[in-house]
Amino acid sequence: MKPKRIGIVGCGAIGSKIAEAVCSDLKNKALLSALYDLHTDRAQKLAGLLRKKNIVVSSLRELIKRADFVVEASSARASGGIAREALSAGRDCMILSVGGLLENQDIFKLARKKGCFVYIPSGAICGIDGLKAHKLAGIKTVTLITRKPSSALKDSPYVIQNKLNLEALKEEREIFEGSAQEAVRFFPQNINVAATLSLAGLGKDKTRVRIICSPCSKNIHEVEIESEAGKTFIRSENEPSPDNPKTSYPAILSAIATLRQIFEAVKIGT
Repeated sequence: MKPKRIGIVGCGAIGSKIAEAVCSDLKNKALLSALYDLHTDRAQKLAGLLRKKNIVVSSLRELIKRADFVVEASSARASGGIAREALSAGRDCMILSVGGLLENQDIFKLARKKGCFVYIPSGAICGIDGLKAHKLAGIKTVTLITRKPSSALKDSPYVIQNKLNLEALKEEREIFEGSAQEAVRFFPQNINVAATLSLAGLGKDKTRVRIICSPCSKNIHEVEIESEAGKTFIRSENEPSPDNPKTSYPAILSAIATLRQIFEAVKIGT
């Protein structure tokens, strides 16, 4: 079978690790065919590290032409548009900046119309399989409680607008409580997991989110689900990515695992 051509949009911490995985773990099943980043030097650096020539492109449109499968690893601000262009061209895609899909849910209709697939990894949390099972029994509540250090939260629009001095905190402090939609708007680089939970469960308005600034260096997510089938509690204590403290290390691994599963004959889990 001819290797599937993979194009990656965004060459930061996550995009770089996925590119490495395509070139190593999936080298007999997939081919890294294109890299695109608004910062061209970042894409060029990654291509050099991977020893790949002529894979850096100057536009999203060119990347889509060169790829059978598009991986978005850029930002919530851009992810909806990237998905729409990929699907319009008949390409499957994997979206990592899930927050950008909450205001662009028409792309799911577009995927069905085009006969394409949109893959959304679980990211930094566990339990999406359980949430989908609970949904069949009628979900009552879904709550996400996230704890992150000040270094991960300090540049968020919510923190800046409210002039919160998080670095001075000596103990935990809840800084936000609201819907998944509000959380994604105020913390676009921190809370993609809230968007994933809402898409798999009760939706962006009914999924509740609490964000706590903590002196702990780990990114901790607790998910509470209640339905007619029972209650489920999941706690994930994640080390931050060595390259970006805003990103949990398991979020990167989840993306790679999702990509690998696409090529597996045996698929385990919901």
